Amino acid sequence: MPKKQKKDKFSMTICGEFFPEVYPAFRSQKWSRGEEDPLETEMRLFSSCMRWAFNRLLEGISRDEIKKLGQELFGINSRYADDARLKAQALLDSQKELLELEIEETKNKLSRARKKLGTAMRKLAKAEERGNAPDIVEKLRLAVKGQNNRVASLEKKLAELEVHLKNGTIPKVVFGGRKLWEKVCKGLAARDEWQSSRKNRLYSRGDETKGGNPNIKVSFDGQDFRLAVSISHLSQQRGTDKLGRPKMSKAPRVEGKLWLPENHRDLVRIWLAMKLPYTVELVRTPEDRYIAHLTLDLGGMKEPDFTKGCLALDINPDGIALCNISAFGQPEPWPEDFKIPCPGNLGKYEGEFQVITYPNGFLYISIPDLAYTCGFRRDYLIGVLAKVVIDIAFFLGKSIAMEELNFNKDRLDTNKKFNRMASNFPFARMVEAVCRRAVKEGVPFKLVSARHTSTIGYWKYTKRYAVPVHCAAALSIGRRAMGFEERVTKELKQLIVQIKQELTCKVDPHTPREGRGMTRKVRACLRRLEEKLLLHNGLTRWQQEAFYSVWHDLKELALSLR
Repeated sequence: MPKKQKKDKFSMTICGEFFPEVYPAFRSQKWSRGEEDPLETEMRLFSSCMRWAFNRLLEGISRDEIKKLGQELFGINSRYADDARLKAQALLDSQKELLELEIEETKNKLSRARKKLGTAMRKLAKAEERGNAPDIVEKLRLAVKGQNNRVASLEKKLAELEVHLKNGTIPKVVFGGRKLWEKVCKGLAARDEWQSSRKNRLYSRGDETKGGNPNIKVSFDGQDFRLAVSISHLSQQRGTDKLGRPKMSKAPRVEGKLWLPENHRDLVRIWLAMKLPYTVELVRTPEDRYIAHLTLDLGGMKEPDFTKGCLALDINPDGIALCNISAFGQPEPWPEDFKIPCPGNLGKYEGEFQVITYPNGFLYISIPDLAYTCGFRRDYLIGVLAKVVIDIAFFLGKSIAMEELNFNKDRLDTNKKFNRMASNFPFARMVEAVCRRAVKEGVPFKLVSARHTSTIGYWKYTKRYAVPVHCAAALSIGRRAMGFEERVTKELKQLIVQIKQELTCKVDPHTPREGRGMTRKVRACLRRLEEKLLLHNGLTRWQQEAFYSVWHDLKELALSLR
């Protein structure tokens, strides 16, 4: 399994729009093409330099040589050339990381496809042996054929990926977008649209020693934000220095107004006043609009301190369950002056933002629209939810503990219901929104494995505290983040023994038994529990979190009790 990179630094990207007003009075006969303005020429040269640098990196050419040759071939300054190399290097690194991840995901998909093929073949053999109706047999043959095709396709894809990994190469990269290129090949999109997408970006990284950003400079004139973009290909050489490097004249700039969202303007003004570095990327849209992405480096996250306890979160598709945990790992009641900071600007309908409180420091914040709404509406609701959670943690003065779920592509298969749920579940965006808000507000947080937390909460805490399973799972997450081990209690052992004794009894309608929810799988689960319950409390924490720990069998037993 490829190793996950721990993200210890966070940045904030503000999306604005640039309106060019002042252009240089002259054009370059060497670098300009047709009727394009100097800013379009600079973007085209930068994008060409980035593609060229990507190919040179594949050949193993050094940074200094790429930087030097990039200036000569494309006429841009050394900083733009180095930024183009950085973008190309980032693309190359991401492709190498994705290659390992893609191989692992393809192996998992292939394993499941082979199991489904075996199941389909057995069903077909039984149907032919029993002499079922021809339409049923034909349908099973089509299923076998489809599974065969899927296995063959995955085997071919896996072989290609493993060849790339063995040779140290990467799959072919299509600049401008592979999907758009496929549309061009099918005649569904114009070739000019794909070519324009290959030359529509200009990137400049920030530099603290240069007062922010030397090539794309943001300023504030007292009323509006201004943006000045250096057009380096219009600068001219004026001799050489002592080391033989060319001396260039000051590059002219394209200047204009920069629009930024109202809720981020104060932060940007403070950032500019402190002369902190910021990264700017300009993107030219097909409608000839210039979108500016202003990225501010927020720094690293603080180490969480659990001496006062923590605020634990369990994230769900329609909201978040919270638990206020004390330093001893037990739920702690909310303070007397505690009030839920309900946002007053949703205003769509009554009940859009629901807060369900439970005794002993549990509550559930529900936003029903979050489960099925899309686009900007979902992002807005996620931001509102993140702000409320951080305000609660800030009021309590505690760190946050969250689960780290995995909804990678390897879990997506032919199950349409699960695929739709996993794709619509905005878990990654919810976690990211909470983390970014926590970094900005100075609230420490910690991500822990979510394995078996719902099972632990179901068996140990739902009845004890009379709360839903999501709130009980939040308590399990917080205890895991604080380093507490989850032991199997005497009450739980007695409950399992009672379930086993009442298998054949018909007194309790909710007890599983033969003919009513009880299967051989559940009996095997109980047999495994007899062995594991004796050893579980002596295992280490990572062994208790393992996939085939005692909690895995308890999960199967809990599902059978529904």
